[in-house]
Amino acid sequence: MRFRLKRFGLGLALVLFACLFVCGCGKKTEKVKEAMALIEDLDYQGALGVLEEAQQNKEDQRLIDRGKGIAYLGLAQYDKAIESFLSALSGSNGLIENVDFDLNYYLAAAYSGAGKFEEARQVYGSILALKPQEKDAYFLRGGVELELDQFNEAKKDYDVAVSMDPKNYDRLFAIYEAFAHFGYKAAGQEYLKTALDNGDRSLSAFDKGRIYYFMEDYQQAYVELEDAKFDDKAESSLYLGKAYEATGDYNYACNVYRSYLDKHGNSAEMYNQLGICEMKRGNYETALKAFQEGLVLEDKEMQQVLSFNEIVAYEFLGKFQKASDLMQAYLRTYPMDEEALREEIFLATRAITGEE
Repeated sequence: MRFRLKRFGLGLALVLFACLFVCGCGKKTEKVKEAMALIEDLDYQGALGVLEEAQQNKEDQRLIDRGKGIAYLGLAQYDKAIESFLSALSGSNGLIENVDFDLNYYLAAAYSGAGKFEEARQVYGSILALKPQEKDAYFLRGGVELELDQFNEAKKDYDVAVSMDPKNYDRLFAIYEAFAHFGYKAAGQEYLKTALDNGDRSLSAFDKGRIYYFMEDYQQAYVELEDAKFDDKAESSLYLGKAYEATGDYNYACNVYRSYLDKHGNSAEMYNQLGICEMKRGNYETALKAFQEGLVLEDKEMQQVLSFNEIVAYEFLGKFQKASDLMQAYLRTYPMDEEALREEIFLATRAITGEE
């Protein structure tokens, strides 16, 4: 089994954005608000149940459809999400409001999840036709254009997004990773090189270190990130450790993660990376402990990946019955995880045959 590394994206950010348009609408929204709170807790099935109650209470139908769409999106039931968002959009009074842009972003995400990338591209185009300064739409459209093998179009959109927000280095790294994922690593690194060449005093040691890390200049990344780690931010130590991992120095990388956690102990992502690093060293018991310590922190963004990696650790330890039991619990919470569904079959077979 491969390790599940955490990837930052817009998905959870969009879900946490969910409550912004629930209030102040002049209609009944009590149950809708309750459902949005459940969505923030990633309880999508529970939210759908509460939204059915909202429908019975004749609360704002547009917000009910929107909430259902977000819940279905969280459950990876993309066709139902699309249907719900289209229904919410059809409830417009004809005046373009902020909620309409919000719904279109969600709709595009649902189309992308369903593999309907041309439809997603058209939605982002509609947003930009009305709000040409929406840098998020340029950035996200670039991603679906890469899915459609439209390199030139993607680069144009990414160029616009970068020009509108040149010091947004997190976005810059996301663009690099998107290009690298589709086999255009050199194109992605050009953005990083330009940022480094044009960098002024506002370019911190941390940002320089990350740029060197993604450019695979790990020696220079060490220099910058060693300096940056004294800011006591988790990300500085996280990238420093990853740079050492990239060169195969897992011992030093694990020490970097452990040093930060001994001092702070408040980063679920750091526990996850420590666990992955220990797995690479073959220290499965130590890795399991790291994943479990991360789970104790109850970080919503990290719960799924930590839960999955805990199962991975039990499997590598040969404890297949325990791994199988945890996998069944995992799938009750994350029923659409295809990798987990495939792995459940393997674990169930090993557990039945009594292999430990």
